[in-house]
Amino acid sequence: MNVATIGTGFIVDWFLTAVQESANISCVAMFSRKESSAHKLADKYEIDKIYTNLDDMLKDEEINFVYVASPNSLHFEHALKALQAGKNVICEKPFTSTVEEFDRLVKEAQDRHLYLFEAIVTAHMPNYLRMKEELPRLGTIRMVQCNFSQYSSRYDKFLQGETPNVFNPEFSGGALADINIYNLHYVIGLFGKPKAVHYYANKHANGIDTSGVVLMQYDGFQAVCVGCKDTRSECIAQIQGEKGFITMRSETSRCAAYTIQIGRERAEHPSIVQNDVALYYELQDFRDIYKLDDYERCTQLLAYSRTVMEVYEAARRDAGIVFAADRNGL
Repeated sequence: MNVATIGTGFIVDWFLTAVQESANISCVAMFSRKESSAHKLADKYEIDKIYTNLDDMLKDEEINFVYVASPNSLHFEHALKALQAGKNVICEKPFTSTVEEFDRLVKEAQDRHLYLFEAIVTAHMPNYLRMKEELPRLGTIRMVQCNFSQYSSRYDKFLQGETPNVFNPEFSGGALADINIYNLHYVIGLFGKPKAVHYYANKHANGIDTSGVVLMQYDGFQAVCVGCKDTRSECIAQIQGEKGFITMRSETSRCAAYTIQIGRERAEHPSIVQNDVALYYELQDFRDIYKLDDYERCTQLLAYSRTVMEVYEAARRDAGIVFAADRNGL
């Protein structure tokens, strides 16, 4: 896999660290509107080519994958351009701003038999997959709680009157899109699509959500997902069944460690030590799927991503959060 990146934010730094630790994956080029913005990462990871024109980069025949980590509102445009240029795509979460955009990307990829992946670490973390196998031990599930709260480094500037992309509805920002999306993936990956979705958001005057609670109703149980960018707390997730419960004391992105308590027995600690670079595991999966030409597995992952997109959009609309993509359409 010869990858080119779009974007220069901290997530690209993490992605390139994961690339560096992965066999048979290389980053050969970067795109940035300003060449100076890419120099630090290019030097750090010894990337020779920096493009300031996206069309020029997409003509580079050495590249067969493009990692899209631009602002959320640009995911669709950049991913579509890459697919139309014959490149496979890894797109950061949230996949797109709307389900309509998502469906358009999937059609483009499938018409061209190209690989399209969502870069969502949760679904690929070893502890998450181990925990999923343990669920039957809990008996009938009655309650799921997730809290991923992280005071944004940009929130103070936002309060002072600036509008960073992450707090800008024009850029498809907000707490649901940036942080609570991990909770949605965590729950939906375990239990599938809920029967009903509601989002109770703390909204700024510009209409963006700085924090909020997503309630998802399932047959026989409720899932409560808290995501905050305006406060900080312990990040924790609990799954409660009639016979026992699982507690995970970490972000729902990393799934760092969990315990299982069955009845009044001593708590079990079955989690394993994972790579500190969470993006490492998704990259291994994408590489293996591509190497084996396992298009069926790619299609399965896209179906899962679509379910999350449906719930994400339903929650956002329930809270009255409007993005530019809603007004503009395709």
